[in-house]
Amino acid sequence: MTYSIDLKELATRESEKVEWKKNGDDKEIVKSIVKTISAFANDISNFGGGYVVCGANETKDEYGFPKLEYTGLSANKLKEIEGRVLKYCRDNVSPPVVPIVQELENPENSDTRILIFIVLGTSEAHSYRDGESSAYYVRVSRETREARNGVLTQLLVKKQKLEYFDKKMHPTATESDIDVLLFRDCMQEMGLLFPDKSLEDYFSDKEQIAELVSPLFRRGGLDSVLRPRNFTLLLFGKKSSITVNFPDAHIVFSIYSGTDRSATTAERHILTGSIIEQARKSVELLNAQAYTAFDKTNAKPNQVKYPIRALQEAVINAIVHRNYEIPEPIRITVFSDRIEIMSPGELHWGVDKEKFLSGKASPKWRNQSFAYLFNKLQLAQFEGQGIPTIFRTMKEEGCPNPTFEIGTDSITCILPAHPRHRIVRELQEIQDKIILGKLDEAKQQALHLLDTDLYNFRTLDLYCEIVAKQKKPQELYEFISNKNLDFYSLNPNTLINIAEILTFQKEDKNYELLANRILSVALSGKIEESQVVKAVVSLKKVGTPEDVIKFVGDIFSKYPSLTTNATLFEKRATAKMDLAKSCINTGKNFKSSSKTKSRAWELCRQLLAEAEKDLSKALEFADNHNEKSFIENHITFLEKMKKTSQKPR
Repeated sequence: MTYSIDLKELATRESEKVEWKKNGDDKEIVKSIVKTISAFANDISNFGGGYVVCGANETKDEYGFPKLEYTGLSANKLKEIEGRVLKYCRDNVSPPVVPIVQELENPENSDTRILIFIVLGTSEAHSYRDGESSAYYVRVSRETREARNGVLTQLLVKKQKLEYFDKKMHPTATESDIDVLLFRDCMQEMGLLFPDKSLEDYFSDKEQIAELVSPLFRRGGLDSVLRPRNFTLLLFGKKSSITVNFPDAHIVFSIYSGTDRSATTAERHILTGSIIEQARKSVELLNAQAYTAFDKTNAKPNQVKYPIRALQEAVINAIVHRNYEIPEPIRITVFSDRIEIMSPGELHWGVDKEKFLSGKASPKWRNQSFAYLFNKLQLAQFEGQGIPTIFRTMKEEGCPNPTFEIGTDSITCILPAHPRHRIVRELQEIQDKIILGKLDEAKQQALHLLDTDLYNFRTLDLYCEIVAKQKKPQELYEFISNKNLDFYSLNPNTLINIAEILTFQKEDKNYELLANRILSVALSGKIEESQVVKAVVSLKKVGTPEDVIKFVGDIFSKYPSLTTNATLFEKRATAKMDLAKSCINTGKNFKSSSKTKSRAWELCRQLLAEAEKDLSKALEFADNHNEKSFIENHITFLEKMKKTSQKPR
């Protein structure tokens, strides 16, 4: 079988899976190649096997980073190396190993070739015999080493008594338990669908869907029925089939409002079905927790609560590396200050605990098939990079380091929230106190936060809400004066909230003047439609009719989409009617000259005509019966004003 191999992609994989050899013409080099091939076949780390690449040398560039040098092999040299390696694999390895051999063009010299031996992990323990002595070899980091003591025991146990869970044949499931549509979509996404093969071609115990991945099915039992392997069923199985055959292979996703589970209410999701679907739904739910806190006074104004990449890697690790034979689900628990992801299963035997806790351990896989295919689906980064990526992205975002709790039968990854999001939790507490009517407590907590962050608009909005409920605009007025607030540093919505509360105090003109000044600043910025309407209502209370008319006209020019807002037309119409009233008063005043009276009545009729057009528009765009009834009352009053302003016959 021919595989599509990308040398650049091989270069990005961890060293446990790839061995680079400049050539292979020396007998000792051939022996080392064959020892590495037997180590890949032993596959103690459950990678699925590995690659030995001849004709390429791994060096370092001037900065010390890994760099590949493609030396290449001539045609004669390639055939010689291939023949000697295969002979040693047959004669010196027990049981013999037959690697898959492929030739690739040298990307730097078309006269030579690159020789690749592809080795699949097997269910056997392979020993290498050199003369009278023989030994078992395994892959440890960048090296092929002889398996001794506990490592040898582990290898023999795994190979002779146990089979990796993901590659086991399920004893009762059949081909009908596979979701063909899901399988097709995943194959297409991984780029593994080829025009010369149908989906059914892969539903066999011979055909592989990708390199280093075992065939999806096996034949077993007296009836030799074709049955899916565990990884096939968990990745591509029907939801009902997975629930029946693996009832604990699901995720419990819980969200608590506080820092522990004592909250009276919580949000809970049970995620079932294919582990691919579980992974995507988990990532979607976790992404909702990675919201941003804004702080304009900070050098980094936008700060996410959790790095999305860290969340994704943590949950993918939990799914890929869990022990599916432990009758427990994965548990993802969101608290206000952290996220905990618990995965059933002990730490892999070959992982150094201290290195693991610091994010520096070499990768070891419990379920190689899951890891490989999740990488192909781009649900995970390059193989073995999950834990380092979590540490790196948390550090880059300024979050505290992740921690891991390693139990006897579970591993829990704990991701602390960014410190800035502590304020988000306090804001939630203030809001809860407002709901419960504990306004004085809520106000004191809000003022405490404002002492440390005066321009946090969420805190200011909550403080305004408390003052409004207590009907104490004087407190807000004093707060603004004492703090000497810079209105241009606040967002328009907050400014409108402040101005609206100040209009409650009608006896003091200073309140109206301040509200008017705040509104003028707010209206100079970009605000939403609902806030525009709110601003016009407040402006009509404290501003002049001319201010309202000009502002609505400017809004219609700036935001054409708002020319269907009934309230804006209604407020402009009533502002024009207010001006018309002033004209009527001037026209009736006996102290006015005849010329002034004439002009007043003419201007009155003009304003009423314009107001009538606005009210007609408002009636046309009104959404409900009450709004229409309110506008119709204005129209009735306008008709009376028109009669008063008629020219004498």
